[in-house]
Amino acid sequence: MKNEILHDPSKIHILDFRIISGEINSPFEFDPDVITGYSFDVDYDMSFNLVENLVKADFKVDVMALNEHNIETNAKGSFNFVFIFKIDNLDQLTETTEENHVTPDSWLASSLAAITFSTSRGILMTRFQGTALRGFILPVVDPNILLIKT
Repeated sequence: MKNEILHDPSKIHILDFRIISGEINSPFEFDPDVITGYSFDVDYDMSFNLVENLVKADFKVDVMALNEHNIETNAKGSFNFVFIFKIDNLDQLTETTEENHVTPDSWLASSLAAITFSTSRGILMTRFQGTALRGFILPVVDPNILLIKT
């Protein structure tokens, strides 16, 4: 019962969203028919403002179109998105060390990663329309993979 109260999705609010940077390389003469697949890299990071109950989620994605030999083509896209979340009960869902390192509980971290990733997927789909990358859709993944730092 305690976790149901703590882990209430209605306590998560998206306050702001911004495209910090975005670039698509889709030359006019490029033949999209040579694309046989895509590769992509993502980076995800969170920072916390415990005084105002805010979390900043920073999400970067780089997409490269591949040809039949699995070699990158000159059709590419790169975006950096930032989401600002207000979490009503952030103090109950985080731990702070003596060194002021903030660690969110696994439910909150996974929830924010999932919201950030899935919302970014939709934005990318609209941004890539009319370009050589129009066939790319960010796949559905376990949001916890975003939380693993290499």
